[in-house]
Parts: sequence; C-alpha cells; structure tokens
Amino acid sequence: MRVAVYYHNEDVRVEERPVPAIGPGEMLVRVMASGICGSDVMEWYRRRKAPVVLGHEIAGDVVEVGAGVEAYREGQRVFVSHHIPCNTCRLCLRGCHTACETLHTTNYDPGGFAEYLRVPALNVDRGVFPLPEGMSYEEGVFIEPLACVVRGQRLAGFQPGWSVLVLGSGISGMLHILLARAQGAGLIMATDVNPFRLSLAEGLGGAVVRAAGGDTAAWVREVNGGRLADLVVVCAGVLSAFEEALRCVERGGVVLCFATTGPDEKLSVPLNEFWRNEIKLMPSYGNAPLDAVVAMDLIRHRRVDVLPLITHRLPLERIQEGFRLVAGGGPSLKVVIEPHGRPDS
Repeated sequence: MRVAVYYHNEDVRVEERPVPAIGPGEMLVRVMASGICGSDVMEWYRRRKAPVVLGHEIAGDVVEVGAGVEAYREGQRVFVSHHIPCNTCRLCLRGCHTACETLHTTNYDPGGFAEYLRVPALNVDRGVFPLPEGMSYEEGVFIEPLACVVRGQRLAGFQPGWSVLVLGSGISGMLHILLARAQGAGLIMATDVNPFRLSLAEGLGGAVVRAAGGDTAAWVREVNGGRLADLVVVCAGVLSAFEEALRCVERGGVVLCFATTGPDEKLSVPLNEFWRNEIKLMPSYGNAPLDAVVAMDLIRHRRVDVLPLITHRLPLERIQEGFRLVAGGGPSLKVVIEPHGRPDS
C-alpha cells in the first residue's frame, strides 16, 4: 500500500509499505478521506518523531475485523479516533480524559495518510464510530477537529449570549466561530493575518472581523458596546496572540488557550488583575469519546456545516502540495487527502 511519510514540512514522501496485518480484537480500515491538521505542520513537534506517517482526521471503510470483534462488520463506514482514554484512571474519572496517559500513548498503525490502517483493540473498543446515514467521508474528517472545539468551549463554560473573540481564523478558529454561533453566542469577533480566512469567517460564520495587529482591545470595545469579550479563544500559536488575549477578556470572562506555542515560550499573566476580576485562563487539548459523539451529531444535523470549509481535495501523491498549503498559510483552509481517489459519498 502507499503511505505518505513525513520527514519535515518540505519533505513528505509517498512510499510503499505492506498492508498491516490485524490480530484479535483489531480492525483494518480503508482510508477514504484524511484531513491535514494544523498540528501536522508544527515542525518543532513533528520533526523529532520523523520519519513518521501522520494523519489523525480520518473516515473510511471497515475491510476486515479480527476475532472477537462483534460490534462492527466489513463494509461499515466509520470514523476512528487515534487517541482514546482508558476511562478508568483517576484522571478519566475526574473528567480529565485528555490528560489520561492511555490517551497520550494510543494511536493507529501507521497513520491516516495511508491507504489502509490497523486499528488496535483498545481503539476498536472505544474509538470507532459508524458514520450516520447521509454523512459523507469528507464530513467525517471533521469529527475529530470539531470534537476538540466542543471540548474546549465546554471546559470554558460557554453560555448563550456571550461575546466571543477568536484570535486566528484558520480551521480551528472557523470551527470555534461556527460552534459559538450554533450555541447562541452574542457578538462573534475574529482576527487573522490572512484576508482570505477573514472573508470566510465573515461570510460563513457571521463574525465581525479585522486584520490582526494594532489595538485589538480598543476595537473589541468599539464593536461590543464598550465591553471586552466574555470568551477569548486563542487559535494562533504565537506568544503575541496569547498576550493579546489577556488584554481583550472582560471581567468574569475566560481565555481559552486552544492553540499552543513552542515548548520554550513563557506567558506572563497579570495575576492581580485576574484575581480581582474573576478571569479564568483555560487550556484545552484533544477530545474524549463524548466530544466525538457530540461533534458527529452537530455535523449530521447541519448545526455546524463543515463542507464549505474544504478548500482543497488532493490525492495521496500530491500530499506535499497539501502540506505546503497548510504550513504556508496561503488561500486555503481545510485540505483533505483522498488516498483512494474521490469517494462517491
């Protein structure tokens, strides 16, 4: 089978590997669609693991099930989670599923940028979700990224009527905008350095937008009736965006650190101001199975319409082009790789 092996952002090679053999409790899935995530192009994070087959936003078909697998059958259309929690440790029992050690050490083999992948038994047990009738493979690609957004806004305690500021209007930022709108946000504001992304945020998400830079806090007050934002979501992985978020959050509000910085970056927080004004700083990473179920329902019922976010559909042999589009921040949003060509649904 063909796989795309990541060496660095400018070196992603299509190579040949054997189709993985499955064991008891496992599953073989034909990958029909696989999205390139912004985290896939974070070189400081990915390069240390190279060479590696990336890809974790996948939808496809079950082509073989191992002994003992009874819940799924050959031919089923599925979304498969790459990281799954144990659901039994003290962290999972406290609701901190994405801090679970099992979640951080599970994955499928080899990765989503391949024609086929092996789903380990633990992932089969709690990380496989049949696609609802009428949901396309392309929509299935969005279950994982939207699930992460669902978890982030849930942890932030989002309430209908809140004003929301999204710093960074890439795919994660757009999903935050769409989910906030679906959940009854008041005013939604967004910034980005890319005019193409801002136009999508305004047109598809109904956000009030501006180019990043300058006095964002003053702009927020101007368009939000003199108030700062109840929820500020940081979707840009640069320290200046986090510093800007601290200046833009209203009293009693929340700064949701959805993106991350490089490993050596430090954020200086005005503790006294936050203490006096009940401001919360909330990081969020990944998602748990419940979040995936919620995301799937939001997509299925078109509460969050994800298909307009796809700007490029590429075959596996053009994956290098896809990585350049995502890493370069050009006129693209979601790039979907189709290892077996364009699926019918």
